[in-house]
Amino acid sequence: MSKEPTRPSDSLVQDLLAERRELKVAVERLKLQLADAEAAGGGAGPDPRVKELQDEVERLRYQLASVRAEATQLREERDGLRDGIEKALEQLTAEDGE
Repeated sequence: MSKEPTRPSDSLVQDLLAERRELKVAVERLKLQLADAEAAGGGAGPDPRVKELQDEVERLRYQLASVRAEATQLREERDGLRDGIEKALEQLTAEDGE
């Protein structure tokens, strides 16, 4: 077994990891926008976009945590399925050897 074919669960994990990277980039972009907005505001008072950006950062953090949890769960399910398949193959080869 040199290289296993890509399974749907592997593909899904890769999709979730790509989404996670995109969310991280979005969070960083919003942090930079927030810093720019705070710097540009100077002494004129708080920029009205600051609250909106903070809410967006919080929403993205929550979404990122959800994606991380889902990716972990999918990995565990994939590993369980792989273990089950390996055990079934061992049983089949043991029966053939009898």
